[in-house]
Amino acid sequence: MKIFFLISGLLLLPLTSNADQLISQQAGFTPFIERMVKQHHFEREPLIHLFKGIKVREDILKAISRPAEKSKEWFEYRPIFIKESRIKGGVEFWNKHEKILQQAAQKYGVDPQIIVAIIGVETLYGQRTGRNRVIESLSTIAFAYPKRSKFFTRELEHFLLLTREENIDPAKAKGSYAGAMGQSQFISSSYRHYAIDADGDGQRDLWNSPHDIIASVANYFKKHGWKAGEPITSRATVQGDGYTHFLNKKLKPEADLSEMLRHGISTDDQLNPQQKAKLIEFKLKQGLEYWVALHNFYVITRYNHSSMYAMAVYQLSEAIRQRRAHHSDQT
Repeated sequence: MKIFFLISGLLLLPLTSNADQLISQQAGFTPFIERMVKQHHFEREPLIHLFKGIKVREDILKAISRPAEKSKEWFEYRPIFIKESRIKGGVEFWNKHEKILQQAAQKYGVDPQIIVAIIGVETLYGQRTGRNRVIESLSTIAFAYPKRSKFFTRELEHFLLLTREENIDPAKAKGSYAGAMGQSQFISSSYRHYAIDADGDGQRDLWNSPHDIIASVANYFKKHGWKAGEPITSRATVQGDGYTHFLNKKLKPEADLSEMLRHGISTDDQLNPQQKAKLIEFKLKQGLEYWVALHNFYVITRYNHSSMYAMAVYQLSEAIRQRRAHHSDQT
């Protein structure tokens, strides 16, 4: 009986959580500071002061451990993005920035509807760019989430370099729970590598400059191998059981489409059989649906490594394009 009460009492004691801990107390913090000082010539004391008082964010740790792409099925995920507000907002964004989008399409070879859909999926056309201080998000994951520590420590490094290069206040920059920034939601390394100063004002501004935002998304796709004018995906039907050989978790299209067509897979659209493709299976409320994904679909997954994400971008882009064309026909 005494043992029972002892255990019960222990269970009632408050547990020490990560949220009680300062970033500066985490094991990787001091080595990180030293590396930034030695390799990138940051001043030690101002850099340490930048992190003063920042605590491990428990909500960030929970969010990074269960992103929507991994915790939801397609029938749950799709309605988040394929909805009237994003379709209507996409048409309005396209009409408002038509000239800039056309310039980007000509320079980078990326269709306007894809650029618009990316911004729509990421931030609802700039309405939701994130409320988290980027330095808190990145340092929390870098120093208190071992599973992703290596990657986010590099992103924190890129963030500090980025803010120095672009004259951004590192204490004030805000973004997603994973540190993605601006209307295009670039992580720090992508911001440094792919962002474009398209308006020529000397700063790559992904929060406020439509020229920079649109050109940067287009440049990202071009650098990742987007093929202008090529199809993205096609709805498919399957027969028999030979198609199961082509189902796997890889995102890159590695199977010969001609081979897929010989194993009970057919597509709604007529496609060149002499190309690489991938069969994707999505779960509906009742049953399954199948799509054949091509090279440009894979390029979309370079923005977010998820076939559901890429399909949401594709379907939103088509809905926006069709709505805009319909409005044009009526005028």
